[in-house]
Amino acid sequence: MDITKIVITGGPCAGKTTALSWIMNSFTERGYVVLFVPETATELINGGVAPWTCKSNADYQFCQMRLQLEKEKVFEQAARVMKKDKVLIVCDRGALDNKAYMDEATFEAVLRFVNANEVELRDNYDAVFHLVTAAKGAEEFYTLSNNKARTETVEEAAEMDDKFIAAWTGHPHLRVIDNSTDFTHKMKRLIAEIASFLGEPEPLEIERKFLIEYPDLNWLESLPNCEKVEIIQTYLKVDGREEIRVRQRGRNGHYIYYQTTKRQVTEYKRVEMERRITKDEYLNLLMNADTSLGQIRKDRYCLTYDNQYFEIDVYPFWSDRAILEIELRDISETVNFPEEIKIIKEVTDAPEYKNSYLAKHKPK
Repeated sequence: MDITKIVITGGPCAGKTTALSWIMNSFTERGYVVLFVPETATELINGGVAPWTCKSNADYQFCQMRLQLEKEKVFEQAARVMKKDKVLIVCDRGALDNKAYMDEATFEAVLRFVNANEVELRDNYDAVFHLVTAAKGAEEFYTLSNNKARTETVEEAAEMDDKFIAAWTGHPHLRVIDNSTDFTHKMKRLIAEIASFLGEPEPLEIERKFLIEYPDLNWLESLPNCEKVEIIQTYLKVDGREEIRVRQRGRNGHYIYYQTTKRQVTEYKRVEMERRITKDEYLNLLMNADTSLGQIRKDRYCLTYDNQYFEIDVYPFWSDRAILEIELRDISETVNFPEEIKIIKEVTDAPEYKNSYLAKHKPK
């Protein structure tokens, strides 16, 4: 049984309500049972529970986080007893959305209250799709009339949109859907992104890779839309052209584990299948490590810029360069780099910059 849990998030008046209808119609036709976890904040506020009715914002956030997580558990339990092979759980906002409404101290208190850490909460979802608010690029369509819980001005909505993106930055599968097209095509792009992630009809990964000058780490770490992730990657013994690896991913002692299988289709396209695994599964798979290849350890800086999601890999054996990657839905997409990032050359098709090659040939 294939159960996938995704988040649909975004700034105020981004089109989430309409998006949920599109998702239901599109993926029901593709054979999925589609389940929707309603937006928790709207439920609470419309029911009289709000930051301004509780004793403090922290008290409200305790309530919201607990309800959010309990609702998701109920939907996951229900999904496991469905009679279909494919179930798509769609969360109308997820556990990290309300981080945008908290200071750091309050957020840490909320984590303690639910006995969780940020990595677990963020990466508990298989993918996150952010719809950009109409207040950024489609201001004439911004309205408060279709949600009684919405109170933000255009300027506040744009600011909140940035905070939502920052809250989810660091997730391995974050996609940002902007207002560069009309609304109908915005919805079509969202559906295409979800379908591509689900592997409908095939899980193709289109990726471009660039060699860059060693980045200013202080600058990266100062950005609200950048998140550092520690990665340990191990390749397993395989036969044929497939590449199988396991990965430990997280920060500050909190980690999530993945197994990934890749097969090259063309220069830019690969079929990629990825699944979450438990720590015990990870440790067992390490027993089948390819000992001809060393482990790859790197710090990945996940950076959201101009509605694009960059991954900058900094390796301990390089002090003058790093690797920047970006996944695309279409190879013809234009990539807009931050001015602070200095491109040396594109290395998408250069085997000497693949992680599997570096694992074998990295400097001692």
